[in-house]
Amino acid sequence: MKKKRIVVTGMGIVSCFGNDVDEFYKQLLMGKSGVTPIEGMACAEYPTRFAGEIKNFDAGEYMDKKMARRMDPFIRYAMVAGKKALESANLTGDSLAKVDALRAGIIIGSGMGGMTAIVEGIETILTKGHRRLTPFFVPSIITNMAGALLAIDLGFKGVNFSISTACATASYCIHAAAEEIRSGRADLMLCGGSEAAINLLGLSGFSAIKALSTRNDEPEKASRPWDIARDGFVMGEGSGVLVLETLEHALARNAPIYAEYMGGALNCDAYHMTDPREDGSVVALCMEAALKDAGVAKYDVNYVNAHATSTLAGDLCEIEALRKVFGSHISQLKVNATKSMIGHTLGAAGALGAIVAIQAIRTGKVHPTLNLENPAPEVEGFDLVPHKAKDCQVKAALCNSFGFGGHNSTLVFAPYRP
Repeated sequence: MKKKRIVVTGMGIVSCFGNDVDEFYKQLLMGKSGVTPIEGMACAEYPTRFAGEIKNFDAGEYMDKKMARRMDPFIRYAMVAGKKALESANLTGDSLAKVDALRAGIIIGSGMGGMTAIVEGIETILTKGHRRLTPFFVPSIITNMAGALLAIDLGFKGVNFSISTACATASYCIHAAAEEIRSGRADLMLCGGSEAAINLLGLSGFSAIKALSTRNDEPEKASRPWDIARDGFVMGEGSGVLVLETLEHALARNAPIYAEYMGGALNCDAYHMTDPREDGSVVALCMEAALKDAGVAKYDVNYVNAHATSTLAGDLCEIEALRKVFGSHISQLKVNATKSMIGHTLGAAGALGAIVAIQAIRTGKVHPTLNLENPAPEVEGFDLVPHKAKDCQVKAALCNSFGFGGHNSTLVFAPYRP
């Protein structure tokens, strides 16, 4: 059976570079680092004291102010990104009211959930007693609540759930949303991820497993994917949300079409809690499966938004996988690392990466990889876009995301062609 064509008609973002997709991408193209000393918590005694932190965030008119005060930041981020995605898709007012609510769904996940609410809740119990715990504690920590509150505000009555697969979460959500559309169960889906783990619990947890860079003297140079001197990833936070629609639905309402979702794939390393298979063999299978699902020849791919977190094992695992899949064609690929500028946004990373790929398609430019001063010898032959943005008329783009537990995901986007 012929697959339904799925297009991206809206994008919304909350990031360390603000909440506007075009401005976000402009900062990336300029090679600006959003990694700074942490201001939102006291961490002078911590081995890592910097992150891609969102500062002075205000949900504004995108969320009821009383509810915003009650909810964890990851929910507030998703509410803003989700509604901005609808604005981007020209789905407001009367146009939104015309959408069949029973065929409009939401799949937004979080890798860590409401960690700030957990920290504050535990402190309340220990210092003031359990009777002083807010009744909004449980709704504020569970990962499904971002999508649930969006649905309540929007009236979307279609499928609504969250997925949590660590740092692959948002990509899994986008893939699942596309499958809902392909199956004929939905016309329109909001999908993506949200994360707000820069707090005492998140920073302590990742410090305990020695996953983070400790380059406190030069935070903006700490995230350095593929560089010999990389010493761990940098925490980031934010949210990314896409609007996916059937092509027919988008054309019928004269929607803006930013790119076409071609396909994707998911699999699992089945290997280790935190480490990837070093040979990249299962990641390679994931990319091969995604290309097959998309109906895209590997020689038509010329851009890869890499997972590339700046960890010792993970960066090279992905490189080995790309080499297995593309062979000599690697010389024709532009491969870059968004996390070199905004840090690793964990459960939101896949959605932010998808937005970056779509912006590359729209602008014909790919952003640089920062801090790639001494590339590891294993990356020889790849154009990793060091230091400066490059022109690239994207024919087809891969977006990779991998999560603790061995969760792998690859999404494929391309320019929309009528």
